[in-house]
Amino acid sequence: MLTERIVYINGEFIDWNRATVHLMSHSFARGSAVFEVLSFHKTGFGPAVFRLDEHLRRLFKTVELLDMEIQITAEDLQEAVKNTIKRNGLPEGLIKIVCFYPQIAFDILPPQNQLDVSIFVIDPKQDLDGIDFHFEQGTTVGISKWRKLDVQTVPIEAKVAANYLNGMVARIEAKKRRFENAVMLDTQGFVAEGGTESVFLVRNDRLYTPFLGMILESITRKSILQAAKSSSIETSEERLPPDFLFQADEIFLSNTPYKVIPVRQIENQKFAQTPGPITRKINDLMNKIVSGQEKRFNDWLFFVD
Repeated sequence: MLTERIVYINGEFIDWNRATVHLMSHSFARGSAVFEVLSFHKTGFGPAVFRLDEHLRRLFKTVELLDMEIQITAEDLQEAVKNTIKRNGLPEGLIKIVCFYPQIAFDILPPQNQLDVSIFVIDPKQDLDGIDFHFEQGTTVGISKWRKLDVQTVPIEAKVAANYLNGMVARIEAKKRRFENAVMLDTQGFVAEGGTESVFLVRNDRLYTPFLGMILESITRKSILQAAKSSSIETSEERLPPDFLFQADEIFLSNTPYKVIPVRQIENQKFAQTPGPITRKINDLMNKIVSGQEKRFNDWLFFVD
């Protein structure tokens, strides 16, 4: 239960129900909270956080892009993440780091104070309702009428709460059209990403994904590309027209909680086999990596103990 979880805030560990801010805080009212979502997994050596260093590097990049400040170092934050997992006693689950302005503010400009830092650790199966993902079943996807935020409007590589309204409206529209997920195009009409997912396509045994520049620099995306190359799967990062989605042999999405999400239907087109062979191969490889069974990638794992 969520109420049983212990939360880290600014160097202290507190009960879940005490982790609150005022409704008129700047980060609540203006969407200025920055965050990272990470996963940790069961291994033969206890729980391990997947690519903790990469996530913290991106968090500090977000802080820099938005001209914010946090008073904790990356090394101390890494230890705080591990200690929060220990305090909660979970073998696997999700971590959310949230940095925020707690001060009441009516102005659009944030207070000239440093961000507070919080860390939450949960087990989605125990703590969240509606978690019902089955790899073998896959998901359905519609192409959204809403376009991905343009790089000339906001820094899209920043993981800041306000940016995620974009993915929210895309997912809402997809649900209205009876699809489970959405794929957004960028403002130039090329495939970008899902509401909170990266998009991968397989065609003639080659793995394709949109190139960086118009999309978030996803750590799961990066990991899949690196893992695929290590298994002799050819990969390509390029601008993908939407027609390419309908010429693909396989499509899958990726995000932090579910590294590989097979797509069984895109708009009205269904795939004959879901998951496809390349999708399944990559999923099996990612499962081995996060559980510590692929020694080549053990430097991606940050063991709690």
